[in-house]
Amino acid sequence: MELFGCCSLWLQSFGDTLSFMFFTFTILFSLFSLLIFVLRLKPWCQCDVCRSYLTFSWLKDFNNLCDWYTHLLAKSPTGTIHLHALGNTVTSNPENVEYILKTRFDNYPKGKPFSVILGDLLGGGIFNVDGNSWKFQRKIASVELGSFNFKMYAFELVTAEIRSRLIPLLSSAANKENNILDLQDVFRRFSFDNICRFSFGLDPECLKLNLPISTFTTAFDLASKLSAERALAPSPIVWKIKRLLNIGSEKQLKGAIKLVNKLAETMIHQRRQMGFSSKNDLLSRFMASIDDDKYLRDIVVSFLLAGRDTVASGLTSFFWLLSQHPEVESAIRNESDKIMKPNQVLISLEQLREMHYLNAAVYESMRLFPPVQFDSKFAQEDDILPDGTFVGRGTRVTYHPYAMGRMERIWGPDCSEFKPERWLRNGTFVPQNPFKYPVFQAGHRVCLGKDMALVEMKSAALAVVRKFNIRVSDPNQAPRFAPGLTATVSGGLPVMVQERGD
Repeated sequence: MELFGCCSLWLQSFGDTLSFMFFTFTILFSLFSLLIFVLRLKPWCQCDVCRSYLTFSWLKDFNNLCDWYTHLLAKSPTGTIHLHALGNTVTSNPENVEYILKTRFDNYPKGKPFSVILGDLLGGGIFNVDGNSWKFQRKIASVELGSFNFKMYAFELVTAEIRSRLIPLLSSAANKENNILDLQDVFRRFSFDNICRFSFGLDPECLKLNLPISTFTTAFDLASKLSAERALAPSPIVWKIKRLLNIGSEKQLKGAIKLVNKLAETMIHQRRQMGFSSKNDLLSRFMASIDDDKYLRDIVVSFLLAGRDTVASGLTSFFWLLSQHPEVESAIRNESDKIMKPNQVLISLEQLREMHYLNAAVYESMRLFPPVQFDSKFAQEDDILPDGTFVGRGTRVTYHPYAMGRMERIWGPDCSEFKPERWLRNGTFVPQNPFKYPVFQAGHRVCLGKDMALVEMKSAALAVVRKFNIRVSDPNQAPRFAPGLTATVSGGLPVMVQERGD
């Protein structure tokens, strides 16, 4: 008995020693890795760009990091810059964008560094993987999203959401004495209901009149924000150590992702109980081919991110611009009056295709305020971009749609103006080169949900414009963007809502 006790004490002591040694080794290895990373990035670089980034001195002249990047890229003769402190080559050159997304697509995958940054949130979802996993998910999604039946199914759900929730909510706000409403929050709820219904066959009812508080959407927003902030850190070692020790932002992220996982798992479980063989939603199609619930969870979260935040971001920016340009608002109404019947509340899909000016206005809005402001890849091998920029193996390469929309060399001297007419020729919408306008990406990774997102945005925008006057509370305040995977206005978009009398 005494021998057994001694052995137990020895084993406990040995276990504690091993734990201490492992912890010490982990810390020392992390510090060594940090040192190597720091030496490689040259944080002592005294060039103006790196010094401005590391000291945050750019904040003196710019409200948003994306505006600072735009300034730097506009000054560059090639439209390309390199931040030594981040090991990041950033470009606004359409030729470079085509080279990265199409010509040398295989040399510029998402890459492991990006997958690690977003791995806790997106896992093995389509937006965070390369190779066979990406091809498999894209193949299934492209078949479903491209089918006429699915498009009609999605359009009917969007129309129902507008009729039964969006319009009644705005009417309710218009009839209140204090009719200030956060339009960004409204559109996030609207798009979340839609993506859940046509992708997963479930209705979260976020846009009900009482605007219920959703712990999931709060957790999802926090997880997106904190995941994006990882990419802003000069070194990944910082957030990795915080994650190891479970402290600070990484502790918050872990808690938020736990809630996200819970909802995703609930969606999958409910769909299994309800059956999926005869369902039209996207999740059911994936479940017919996949038994791995972890993999399905990653797919669910990826489509939630794509379907909610991008549409909401696009609509929010659209109405901010429209509030400053009543002539565009009037032109949209005039066009709809020619196409729709006098008492028609919602447009049909066929009529929507005839709304060339509305389409141009939505495209123009996203030129200036793309929902995804930048996108990064990682070079697998040394390379030279078409503008002559050398890209070393392992370098992060970023193309910047936000900056590209503000480049005079791309869009002309009126590039900063909101002019839907630039997309029209004899009254007909004419698309631009996708590598000049990579809002929906381009090349092999072009957005599969592009058409569906545009239909959702235009249907909602038109329904609101025809029935309401929306005016931003402070139209002179330029949007300030919060850190995140998509463009989110910090503090929301407070607006005044008035029902039209005519």
